[in-house]
Amino acid sequence: MIIIGIDPGLSGAIAILDDKKVLSIFEMPVMAEGKKNKRQLNSAQLVNIIRENIKKNEEAVVVVEQVNAMPGQGVTSMFNFGQTFGAIKGVCAALELPIFFVRPSKWKKHFELINASKDSSRTKVIEMYPSISGQLTKKKDVNKTDAILIARFYYETKLKE
Repeated sequence: MIIIGIDPGLSGAIAILDDKKVLSIFEMPVMAEGKKNKRQLNSAQLVNIIRENIKKNEEAVVVVEQVNAMPGQGVTSMFNFGQTFGAIKGVCAALELPIFFVRPSKWKKHFELINASKDSSRTKVIEMYPSISGQLTKKKDVNKTDAILIARFYYETKLKE
C-alpha cells in the first residue's frame, strides 16, 4: 500500500512510502504570488507529485498532520497556513484519495519524540533509514523527516489493527 505522509505548510514536505519503505521525499511545492512574491502552495504540482507516485489501481492513502493555530502566530501567517491545509484536503478529495489526520502529539509520542528537540525526528529517521541520510543533511530537512514519520505512524498503527 502507498502511504503519502504530508507535513502541511509552505515549508512542509511530502513523503511517499510503500508500506514502510521510503520511495520518495519532496519539499512542499510552492510558487510566488502577487506583487510581493509571497509564497503559496502550487496545487497543480502537488497533484502531479501524488499522481506520479501512485500506479493505476494501486491502493493509496494520504496521512496529514492535523495542525491548529498556535499562540503568538500572526493572523496573516495563520490564514496562509489554513489556506495551504485546505488546498491539500481539496487535492486529496479531487484525486479521490482517502485522507486521515494525525495530531503531532500522537505520532511524536509513538516515536518517543515528545519534548525532544526539533532535529530529533531527523536523527530518528536517519537511524531507521540510513540509505536516505544523504537526502537529509540540512537542518531544514526536518520537515521531510516529519512527513516520513507521519506516514510511518499510519503504517505502524492503522495497518496493524
